Amino acid sequence: MYGAKELAEGFRTVRKNTIQLAEDIPADKYDFKAAPDVKSVGGMLAHLAVSPRWQVAMHDDRVTSVDFASFGTRLAQAAAEEQALQTKEQIIAALEQGGDQFVTFVSRLTPDVLAEHVTFPPPVQPSRKTRFEMILGVKEHEMHHRGQLMLIQRILGIVPHLTRQREARAAARA
Repeated sequence: MYGAKELAEGFRTVRKNTIQLAEDIPADKYDFKAAPDVKSVGGMLAHLAVSPRWQVAMHDDRVTSVDFASFGTRLAQAAAEEQALQTKEQIIAALEQGGDQFVTFVSRLTPDVLAEHVTFPPPVQPSRKTRFEMILGVKEHEMHHRGQLMLIQRILGIVPHLTRQREARAAARA
């Protein structure tokens, strides 16, 4: 069964790869934007460092319903927390610390807690999700942005570490 332990380990792997990516991009490229209306490299990494916090708070408090007002308040708080992360070092430290906190949080969740439902107001669809589905979404969200960041690495002339590892394995087999 895929439960809290597996979810925590899966997120640990995803976050480890995000941190490696963050380390591979030079600090002077953290202001780079792939397009005018998107987050910079540093902004995207700060977003990943901060975004799991609302899920931890919400599920720790066993919130059963999310409304637009509370979500808007949390978005504003997250934006302020992201803005506070100004340097590559601060961002990587926040990714490391936040990743460890999230893994610890997820690891202690029981199957009963993961099966609980949280409801959302219209027009949000689906109108309810399990806590498991919501927490799995944290990992999916990070992988989505990491894919964007890997493309940005290519734009910057950096071969992503996962590609370098795959190429090294292929070369070793040849």
